[in-house]
Amino acid sequence: MIPKETVDKIIDAARVEDVVGDFVTLKKRGTNLLGLCPFHGEKSPSFTVSSVKGIYKCFGCGKAGNSVNFIMDHLQLSYPEALRWLAKKYSIEIVEREITPEEKERQTERDSLLIVMQFAQRYFTDKMLNSDEGRSIGLGYFQERGLRDDIIEKFCLGYSLEARRAFSEDAVKASYLPKYLVKTGMSILSNNHVAGTEITGIDIFDRYAGRIMFPIHDDGGRVVAFGGRTLSSDKKIAKYINSPETDIYNKSKILYGLWYGKKAIQKSELCYLVEGYMDVIAMHQAGVENVVASSGTSLTVEQIKSIHRFTKNIVVLYDGDDAGQKASNRAIPLLLEEGMNVKLLMFPDNDDPDSFSRKVTVDEFQKYIVENAEDFLMFKAKKVTGETKNDPIKRAGVIKDIVASIALIPDNIIRSVYVKDCANVMEMEESILQMEVNKIRRKAAPKTNTSDTSQQYSETPLPENYDDLLTPTQPEKETLNFDAEEKELLRIIIMYGNILITISGINPDDPDVESTLAQYIIEDLKNDGIHLENPIHQAVLNEYTNEINKGHLPNLQHFSMSQDPIISSFVINHVLNNYELSHKWENFGVYVSSEISSIKKASQHLLFSLKEKKLNHYISQKQELLKTAEPEAIHGILNEILHLTTLKSRVNKLLGRIVVK
Repeated sequence: MIPKETVDKIIDAARVEDVVGDFVTLKKRGTNLLGLCPFHGEKSPSFTVSSVKGIYKCFGCGKAGNSVNFIMDHLQLSYPEALRWLAKKYSIEIVEREITPEEKERQTERDSLLIVMQFAQRYFTDKMLNSDEGRSIGLGYFQERGLRDDIIEKFCLGYSLEARRAFSEDAVKASYLPKYLVKTGMSILSNNHVAGTEITGIDIFDRYAGRIMFPIHDDGGRVVAFGGRTLSSDKKIAKYINSPETDIYNKSKILYGLWYGKKAIQKSELCYLVEGYMDVIAMHQAGVENVVASSGTSLTVEQIKSIHRFTKNIVVLYDGDDAGQKASNRAIPLLLEEGMNVKLLMFPDNDDPDSFSRKVTVDEFQKYIVENAEDFLMFKAKKVTGETKNDPIKRAGVIKDIVASIALIPDNIIRSVYVKDCANVMEMEESILQMEVNKIRRKAAPKTNTSDTSQQYSETPLPENYDDLLTPTQPEKETLNFDAEEKELLRIIIMYGNILITISGINPDDPDVESTLAQYIIEDLKNDGIHLENPIHQAVLNEYTNEINKGHLPNLQHFSMSQDPIISSFVINHVLNNYELSHKWENFGVYVSSEISSIKKASQHLLFSLKEKKLNHYISQKQELLKTAEPEAIHGILNEILHLTTLKSRVNKLLGRIVVK
């Protein structure tokens, strides 16, 4: 368990703009920061961060929280795990004892998988650096490719021994359970294992034997998968083996190198997209860190969205061979469709980033990739005037291909600019090109006009009053019509609960009593046996009551930083988000009294209003009961209704209401 003083230290250090900024490119907008939401796919930014309030809110999907909540949601961590992650980021020491093998077994499966992967990375690195086989084969290969020691260390490169069960046996000896070795994909279950029985060490063998190892990190820097490359020349052996899909690794979402390159991508507002692991590593060695690869799979929409959070500018550096051209042809349409600004970079002599970087100096490499990146569509348009000039059929085919690419661009203005520029380069009528683009988009319209929620989110406009941060855009569904009073009572308790008020005695001779506003409201609800109908509201009230019972008066930060994301999200949405009248009204002679000056009266009015609604609800229940009641029970129910109606009249009188019916 993490001590409270350490938790407070972590929360104080973890400024929300810094934490979120590691995963989303944020730009200043008024008093707040704006970026693309990492929780749902969107092309127009609706994700807002308030440095002053220490919170974030997405106007598209409704996600809201603080820095700890963000890490919990984005990296799928528990509250203690998120605190540990932040403690590591800010170099805050957490004193924790070493867990025993029995405790390892009791940990959640996800935790166990991550622990296995962390062990595997350290194991492969150790074998490469400290075993004869690892040094001669694994380390020797990387050194032969010209990698410096600091780059090898930076990317945690390693080597898996040729012995078929070396890793699995050593992992089991280190108390890692065979079932988790299999679930991570690091070990394979042998055919000798009897289905339904417990997996033991003799039932498994290594997935990666005799391969150099590339650890794959998620957005939070945790090792979640591996890529293993064979050094054998045997054509029957797969050159690369990548981790299978697991509970911690979704290959369609992870980009190799993003963990190392996201800061550089943000800073340069540009991302280089390459094919392989070695391309990423070679570019880092050449001083270019804003680079990612698609982890041995075809580029996916989810991966593009991950890049888009940091920049919309991308340069594709795929190899010049047939495989590279095919990969490029698959990737670029997806990039255009997601609203990315796409450039293409071709290396001479069919080189790739890795091979080319070894032929030139660092300065020459950096200069080449800056000067030779060319807009993808203009590159294709120039091909029409060059390679296909004397072949009308081939020329028409390339033009159709260009038109299809332009039609993918979602932004109307950018699409129109491309139509005009490409028409000029290809010496065509702009109107003909525009007509063909429109024709393609009309055909595609029914397919894109879906009810996909992420598409709906991406089109959600930001409110005009943007600086009034995190105000819910739509009213929530009411629970028995009590939501308004319940939310407002909780807001008052959290904002003003520590204010002392004077409570008059019930009888004239009774002395006045001082109490905090929170205690007054909580006791009043308790005395009348009233609970809050919305379970979220009741959870917030229970949290406040528990803190009072411990002798604490919790403040706003206590709730906004709650380890329960439901509580923190509620408080951020409904306590921090209330509009306040601007002081500019005073320029027009309109003066608004401070809420605090009438907070006792407002609280009493809310309590009476809630009670009146409760009484209405109870009366309705009794009236429904009358319809099916036995004759002998009717008299008693009528008396109960009369009593409730009398109470309702008294409450309405206190509220200043005149009830005609």
